[in-house]
Amino acid sequence: MIDILRISVPLTAWLAAFSALYGLQGLVCSERWTEAGLDLAMGRAAMTAVWAVAVTLQLAFLLALRSPHFVARSAFVRALSLMLATAALVATLWTLLPVVMTSACL
Repeated sequence: MIDILRISVPLTAWLAAFSALYGLQGLVCSERWTEAGLDLAMGRAAMTAVWAVAVTLQLAFLLALRSPHFVARSAFVRALSLMLATAALVATLWTLLPVVMTSACL
């Protein structure tokens, strides 16, 4: 059961971060954000913070999977979990960075 978590948690965290960041962007671009007295700079700061937390979390997963404490017994599971954690890190950088680097609302 732990092997399933080693394999699936990094990609699940990417999915959650993707949903959270793009949902936050939708909120920042809505009228509700300005009605709450918040400006666009605060929205950009919030989106940057979510992105930074997501990248840090993915790096932590990758480092944890390489540590002797969390390493899998099976060489196949170890290799697969490291590959998927690397893919999740790249996906986090690739799919979430455009939201942070571009203007928040068009």
